Amino acid sequence: MRVAITGSIATDHLMVYPGRFAEHFIADKLDRLSLSFLVDRLDIRRGGAAANICFGMGMLGLRPALVGAAGHDFADYRSWLERHGVDTGSVRVSQTKFTARFLCTTDDYHNQIASFYSGAMAEAREIELAPVAARTGGLDLVVIAPNDPAAMVRHTEECRDRGYVFAADPSQQLARMTPHEIRTLVTGATYLFTNEYERDLLLSRTKWTAGRVLDEVGTWITTLGEQGARIESAAGEVRTVTAAKVTAKVDPTGAGDAFRAGFLAGRSWGLAVDRSAQIGCALASVSLASLGSQEYEVDAAGLLARFSAAYGPVAAAEVSPHLPGNIPAAVVGQ
Repeated sequence: MRVAITGSIATDHLMVYPGRFAEHFIADKLDRLSLSFLVDRLDIRRGGAAANICFGMGMLGLRPALVGAAGHDFADYRSWLERHGVDTGSVRVSQTKFTARFLCTTDDYHNQIASFYSGAMAEAREIELAPVAARTGGLDLVVIAPNDPAAMVRHTEECRDRGYVFAADPSQQLARMTPHEIRTLVTGATYLFTNEYERDLLLSRTKWTAGRVLDEVGTWITTLGEQGARIESAAGEVRTVTAAKVTAKVDPTGAGDAFRAGFLAGRSWGLAVDRSAQIGCALASVSLASLGSQEYEVDAAGLLARFSAAYGPVAAAEVSPHLPGNIPAAVVGQ
């Protein structure tokens, strides 16, 4: 399946605060909030929603096309992505701006406060999808991940106009986009991705009911953190996929993108939606053990063992032929 992932390409500045943010919030002073947290650690990592999703898919042996705008400092980042299976031939490189920056502070309870500087990402609105389709031999699925809001709307409208199947993943841009833009992004999507908070925010901003949203999309996937993921359809079906075991929870940044990468890999392999969501949960559990969104490694045998422990040997046997290295079904569950 030929998949294009549109969205942000960024550098992550990840900081750790040794405490709990909430202990410093005064309930009746939130309208005059003025806080500065002294952090213990700073790590600078590669990130951006679209790049993270592409990285995860590349680690699973696929070659997604990354579609977004990066700065004139992109050369090293491009090399990294290409070495990890990502097609960067459709990335627009700005001649005047730096690659976007994501600045995030995480406390000891994995709460996060973050800011995002768009930089070159603002030029993503100049990208047209038709040349991407011509270069790659067609597009079976376009993912509209968090990006410059105008770019997200443009890509969505072009998908509808040209008949490209697309997935809506508004994520953190729900806070920035207008209700009309959010409705435009959702309408006609084959898949809609949110987490629980984003789900409620989407309903609040659009003034739509959950039923109305499901009338506009094919499948709504809501990630639930340690509870796994919920899958809803317009037909009224609601299923929950349990999370895979997390061996170490180092950094939640990018776990949602890893879930999407695993889900999209499963669908690319022709697997059912539920099975694909299980792959997403398994890959997310791997990513949580690393600091940074693109620092984890995928050992096929280890991933398969983790998958088998969570979902059983029959499920693992279905996934095993698709993993890098083509792990024999005989080792499943060992």
